[in-house]
This record gives sequence, structure tokens and C-alpha cells, in this order.
Amino acid sequence: MLPVSGGIFDLQRSVKAGTALNTRLDHRNPLVFDTHELGRRPGAMQRLSREIGAPADLGLADVIGVPEGAPVKLNLRLESVMEGVLVTGTVRASATGECVRCLETVERELKADFQEMFSYPDADDRGRAKAEPADDAEDDEDTLFLEDGLFDLEPVLRDAVVLALPMQPVCREDCLGLCPDCGVSLNDDPDHHHDAVDIRWAALQELVVTDQDGEKDNMSGTASDDVQSAAEKQEK
Repeated sequence: MLPVSGGIFDLQRSVKAGTALNTRLDHRNPLVFDTHELGRRPGAMQRLSREIGAPADLGLADVIGVPEGAPVKLNLRLESVMEGVLVTGTVRASATGECVRCLETVERELKADFQEMFSYPDADDRGRAKAEPADDAEDDEDTLFLEDGLFDLEPVLRDAVVLALPMQPVCREDCLGLCPDCGVSLNDDPDHHHDAVDIRWAALQELVVTDQDGEKDNMSGTASDDVQSAAEKQEK
């Protein structure tokens, strides 16, 4: 499989290591497959198709993923080789998430290809070049093993789905997102805007407004005095 740097790669390695150390696989698990038909005969091949319910947390947490229980279609080709069983396959499913710009629901049809070697625990490695001890330790962590002729596809499936999903899903390529001031969807109202005031002029604008209010008050006061004087003259 293609290497992935950063946190995803570390997660993949930990999942694989946990699988490698697993001591008992449940053949009733829909993601556990039986290779006994191949009979450890190099060159033997088997094709399998299976539809399962998606396991929990299949995808990128809080971003986009396949809902738990949603149908996941698997097409596999199992090939027996000297070291173990080479599994090549395709996964198809529907993923849902949230647009990172406007927060609307995003739906994606997912198709991902994968290939992984599941090694026999007693595979003969005398034909392989001698690696440094550090390299051996890393290889052991990355190796997936067969257990009594069974293998668990779940860690491989998770890797394939994560790599096929967008890290920042959008509802459409030209999504305008939300107004940063009030949160209105700009897709619904592309002309929406707020009049911006330069903060350097804000204090001056407040002074102008204050002066205008003062002038209005003075004018109102003068007008009231004139009316009162006219009334007094008329009484006399």
C-alpha cells in the first residue's frame, strides 16, 4: 500500500500491529475471510464478492465517512504466493459529511482500490536480503498475518477508505461559503455584504455624528425660544 506520512500513517501502523498480534479471528465477522480453498498452492486464485454493513467510524472523524451499517460492496481476488496470500480488491460505498465552507451535507460515491499481502506466520524468509534490526522491527509492525487460514480485512479497508476521501469536502467546487459576519449562506444570496468601516476613521465618524446631533439640539432650542417670544408679544 502507498505510504502515508503523519498521523494517518501512525494510526495505520498501530492498527496493523494490533491485527498482527491478534490471537483469535471470528469467522462470523463479515470482514474475516477464509483462504483454506487456496490450499497454500502458489498460483492458486479465488474471487470473492461480499456486501457488508459498514463498521463504526469508517472514514475521517467529524469530516466525512461511511455511516455505520450502510452497505459496503467488496470485490476481492485472493492469490496464493510463497509468503502468503496476496489480496487485491475494490470497495464501493456512499460517504456523507459536511461541506467545510457552508456546512451543508455532502454526499460522495466512494470507490477505492487496495492491495495487501497477508503472510503465513511460518513463511520462509531465507530467500530475502538480510535487513538491519531497525528495519526488521518496522517490517514486523507493518506486516499482516494469516491466522489459521483466516485474515481480517478491516484495517486494510479503513486505510483504503481514508485515503480515498477528501480531507476538506465541499458541496461544490464554487461554493461561496458563509458570511463571516452574520453566517448567511452566500450560495443563497451571492450579493449579500456588509458595509465595512475603516477603524482608523471610526473615532472621527463618531465625532461628526455627535456634532450633528448637537447642532440639531441647538436648532430645536432656538426655534422653541422664537415661538415663545412670538406668543408673549401676541398676548401683550
